[in-house]
Amino acid sequence: MDDLLSPAFRALSARLGQDPLRVQGPGGNTSIKSGDVMWIKASGTELADAVTHPIFVAVDRDAAKAEAAEAGDGSCKATVLDPTNDLRPSIETTFHAALDWQVVAHTHSIAVLVHAISPEGRRIAAGKLAGLPVVFVPYAKPGLPLTQEILARVTDETQIIILENHGLICTGNTVEETARIMDEVEDRLAMPVLDHPPLPDGPQMPGFERVSESWMAFDQRICDMARAGSYYPDHVVFLGPALPSTDNAGDPPALLVPDKGVYLRARATSSQRAMIRCLSDCLSRLPADWRATPIGTTAEAALLNWDAEKYRQALAARS
Repeated sequence: MDDLLSPAFRALSARLGQDPLRVQGPGGNTSIKSGDVMWIKASGTELADAVTHPIFVAVDRDAAKAEAAEAGDGSCKATVLDPTNDLRPSIETTFHAALDWQVVAHTHSIAVLVHAISPEGRRIAAGKLAGLPVVFVPYAKPGLPLTQEILARVTDETQIIILENHGLICTGNTVEETARIMDEVEDRLAMPVLDHPPLPDGPQMPGFERVSESWMAFDQRICDMARAGSYYPDHVVFLGPALPSTDNAGDPPALLVPDKGVYLRARATSSQRAMIRCLSDCLSRLPADWRATPIGTTAEAALLNWDAEKYRQALAARS
């Protein structure tokens, strides 16, 4: 059964996971299927480890497709083929199962996010991707709600899915085809890093580390954006809503203090560090005349109170 997990598939998964401009920490997922068996990255694991660690779990594809059609809760926990495997399938297993392509790869590409968090960016991305089999999908909570939004828009020919305020999905009938399509999207949507002044010195804070992403605190436009809300799910999951400026009773993992810096709590996890870099990488490429639209407080609350994401947070906290 594990013959599906070819060296090429593992290598692609690892390549995506090891590139912070495509995947950050435990984000993103890949799958490969044949007949009624699908292997997919397990929740809380990292694509970067695809070659060296057992990060994939086999599921009954037909059962997962049934959950995509709302014949279940969408977690796909009951679809795992090996009852001795204690890994959970990715929270996004349903759309992987429902898409009729052998290989599906989902990333939180910085190039895509810069466009996908902005109304102007999405319009421009549509032009840049003209001629490719692409659809744009409005923001939805990851899992079953997102799967339903995807299935309402894709056709049999769709191989590129731009997820508003979330990321990228590419598909193909081979690993090579999927990689080629994904690289084409990356090339077309690549955005330069905008100039910003050298990072000045700033005060330290007890219990926190001042990080190199502190430049955001000295750019008023970026500072306002970073404190206005969250722009994609994994920011909420690992850093909480937006970036607060004070160390309040909520025990935030990160702070953005205007004109002083960005601070990570000393016990910050590798996932939290990855997400601070993700925000910096994204906002440092956002053109001055593009707006950025947060997912909103209702969407943030739905993520913070979700058992599936609490499980992923718990696994990430071990690293």
